[in-house]
Amino acid sequence: MNCPAMSAAPSPSSCSSSSCSSYSSFRPLPPLLPQLSNNDSQRSLHYSNLSSLSNRLLGKHSLPLRALVSSTPLNISSSSVISDDAVSPSSVLSGDPKIGVLLLNLGGPETLDDVQPFLFNLFADPDIIRLPPLFQFLQKPLAQFISVARAPKSKEGYASIGGGSPLRHITDAQAEELRKCLVEKNVPAKVYVGMRYWHPFTEEAIEQIKTDGITKLVVLPLYPQFSISTSGSSLRLLERIFREDEYLVNMQHTVIPSWYQREGYIKAMANLIQSELEKFGSPSQVVIFFSAHGVPLAYVEEAGDPYKAEMEECVDLIMEELDKRKITNSYTLAYQSRVGPVEWLKPYTEEAITDLGKKGVENLLAVPISFVSEHIETLEEIDVEYKELALKSGIKNWGRVPALGTEPMFISDLADAVVESLPYVGAMAVSNLEARQSLVPLGSVEELLATYDSQRRELPAPVTMWEWGWTKSAETWNGRAAMLAVLALLVLEVTTGKGFLHQWGILPSL
Repeated sequence: MNCPAMSAAPSPSSCSSSSCSSYSSFRPLPPLLPQLSNNDSQRSLHYSNLSSLSNRLLGKHSLPLRALVSSTPLNISSSSVISDDAVSPSSVLSGDPKIGVLLLNLGGPETLDDVQPFLFNLFADPDIIRLPPLFQFLQKPLAQFISVARAPKSKEGYASIGGGSPLRHITDAQAEELRKCLVEKNVPAKVYVGMRYWHPFTEEAIEQIKTDGITKLVVLPLYPQFSISTSGSSLRLLERIFREDEYLVNMQHTVIPSWYQREGYIKAMANLIQSELEKFGSPSQVVIFFSAHGVPLAYVEEAGDPYKAEMEECVDLIMEELDKRKITNSYTLAYQSRVGPVEWLKPYTEEAITDLGKKGVENLLAVPISFVSEHIETLEEIDVEYKELALKSGIKNWGRVPALGTEPMFISDLADAVVESLPYVGAMAVSNLEARQSLVPLGSVEELLATYDSQRRELPAPVTMWEWGWTKSAETWNGRAAMLAVLALLVLEVTTGKGFLHQWGILPSL
């Protein structure tokens, strides 16, 4: 594989005064089309939000949002800040260490028979469904109920894309190309794949890492932007594994929590967008529609999840790169794949597509911004469901940017991130908030989770008063009562083996 060289040094000029001080507004449609939205809260994000979030988590010391994940409060002093020339990769490689790179991803069912157990693993994760402490013992019964109920529809989706998710095969290919690229950069390393909810599980990858005698490990989640429910969940699992294993306690490691701001990733995404735009009859009239995986709104507003801020900055950086190429299309950002009755990040993808159709948009290019591999949410949700919705809404020409996969510039940039992280294995690096590329915010699993957990608070109740009628409060309490009733019935059925679900064949008889 051709492994193109990427610039490793951060460029001060890359952060223009306008882009560093505020998140630029989403570009409006051309004059002949109506405006996309008048909701400034959805169209712009001030950089002060980034500063206030990091300051809230770390006090007066600023740390990039992409490093907000991490267990003891960090002692950030001048002695703990590691400069770029403090130590070189070659010095880390001295002594013939065995270097490993652990790629973390979600995972996906490879056959239709895998769908229900995969869904169970997903919903049994407390970072996906957060139950109050009093009801945490119901996590697995609830996961069983949801997975059984959702499995038939999910199987239909996986059947439509070939009977299973291609995620494992694509991630394996990414791992192999990354290994080759690291060799070209004079870093002989073994690359491992650890999935959160399906094979090869993270635990399996860790066992292989131990078998191979790895002494220095770089943990690289394949999520460009950090979220509690993705990278955070995987890191929390690693923390438990590391804590319980003497070998892992003594193994030096570091984590690259997110990398959405890196030059190679941004340019690779811009290349794909530019290529797909050229397939339209009138490329300049195409609206670029960034669709990201959603997270519950409470994760962002109450638990301090930096996902939304990182996502919006990522879109901003990509559009800045396209601007340099004289591509000034209108664009917007929406969030897909919400589950359950709680409020998720808005605007929702399906609603945004419908609104664009009503406003006269005829050309739409979907960009799966939070995904680097094809899977059910790109191949079925975007390519089938959203495309069908777009055409019904009046959009005449639909396109979709492919996921990055093993795109050479993307893989090379991941390799650069690994190489840059090696001098900091076993240490914590602190860099400036406005650093936009190359300076990798690093730390151990425990340190990164501590940075987040030190200020983490339980999510407050949505309402504090009991009200009757069709009010938001009443709906919340009614929902709680209904959920408790369902949980009670579920527990009764699981413990007794009798009830409607067993009679209907949804749950197996004891």
